Amino acid sequence: MAELKTAPAESTAARVKADIAADDLSAQVTALREDLSRLTESVRALGQGAKSVVTDEASLMTERLRDKVREEPLMALAVAAGVAYLFGLLSRR
Repeated sequence: MAELKTAPAESTAARVKADIAADDLSAQVTALREDLSRLTESVRALGQGAKSVVTDEASLMTERLRDKVREEPLMALAVAAGVAYLFGLLSRR
């Protein structure tokens, strides 16, 4: 008879432990989601910063190229013709 009384007590204890484990797992999942959200924001901010730097650098290089073409238009024309010739040779193959 003693064995019958301990079985429900053990079952209840196992349920309590399972509930505690489920609550702990739920808390860990919530913490993980928060960490992932913060990481996503950090990566997004980093990407925006990199995009800004690349955009600024591209604008600067474009302006330098425009200035160089204005200073030496014949050289720019010769370079463009040479590049076009090379593309033409490569496209035949």
